[in-house]
Amino acid sequence: MSVIAVGYRAPQEETEVSAATATSLVASVAMAEQPSVNDVVATNIAASVAQAADLAVAPNVAELAVSTRVKSEFQGASDASTISKPAIIQLSSASRNITTYAVADGDTATSVAAKFKLTPQTIKWANNLTDDTLAAGSTLDILPIDGIVYTVKDGDTIQKIADKYKADISLITTYNDLEINGIATGLKIIIPEGQLPTEERPGYVAPIVYSGFVSGVGAWSGRVLNMRLFYGVDANSGGYAPGNCTAYAYYRRAQLGMPVPSNLGNAYTWATQARAFNYRVDKTPSAGAVIQSGNHVGVVEEVLPNGDLRITDMNYGYRLYNLAERIIPASTVHNYMFIH
Repeated sequence: MSVIAVGYRAPQEETEVSAATATSLVASVAMAEQPSVNDVVATNIAASVAQAADLAVAPNVAELAVSTRVKSEFQGASDASTISKPAIIQLSSASRNITTYAVADGDTATSVAAKFKLTPQTIKWANNLTDDTLAAGSTLDILPIDGIVYTVKDGDTIQKIADKYKADISLITTYNDLEINGIATGLKIIIPEGQLPTEERPGYVAPIVYSGFVSGVGAWSGRVLNMRLFYGVDANSGGYAPGNCTAYAYYRRAQLGMPVPSNLGNAYTWATQARAFNYRVDKTPSAGAVIQSGNHVGVVEEVLPNGDLRITDMNYGYRLYNLAERIIPASTVHNYMFIH
């Protein structure tokens, strides 16, 4: 138990004693580089007693108490009897800068990502890349950490940004030193581990939504759910004509982990050629199967409970690169061949 005594002196001596007492207290605390918990308690009690007794020294002791507490909380100490403030992230400002990289022959988004210990997705999003291909001599922006770069817009708050990009608000705040001044319109920040929404990802084209029934030649007809132009197929078209149904079917099957050969020819020969490559070809639809009739192919995305098929196909009855999602009625399914 600690006892703090305040002695009585004649009123005429208060000024001199106050100054001397304050000087003595400040000097004694200054000698301790890292105040302990007991120091904090003692100065708080001294401040309370001085104020209660209405001593002239009270303001000085009060200030000393505050300073001692702040020093204890934020300066830290080497033993367990003191209080310290934990650091959330300790990084130099240099380690948080966006750097650049000159692409060399043979580089891909994946190989560059490995070189900087990032994910390929981070490299692609930061440089608006739709595929893994890189042009030698071009320059890439390299983030210091996996995530995304974002320029603050009017009305943004850190919480809104964190929610939209599925990120941690404390990481955004600390990584960009936003604790004091917050964010301002036009400020470019890094969102650690942020995820771009689909509509903000490179190559995204908003779908054109149609309603009603669209007719086609022969078997091909159905209710269109949406259509959009899609150019991402070119990076993995298997040598098939860019923007055509065969290029898309090859691309989509590879996406699904169900690749087909690159030499099946025009759409009307796919069923015959697929059999020659020992693929199962029949009249029974299944998710992921190539759907073929006449000189057109698509991919079955889903077999619905009522027997209808939800398919995707490119460039049938429209124009190059036009990607459609539509419903094929169960009543017409017998008109198609399916390559599994």
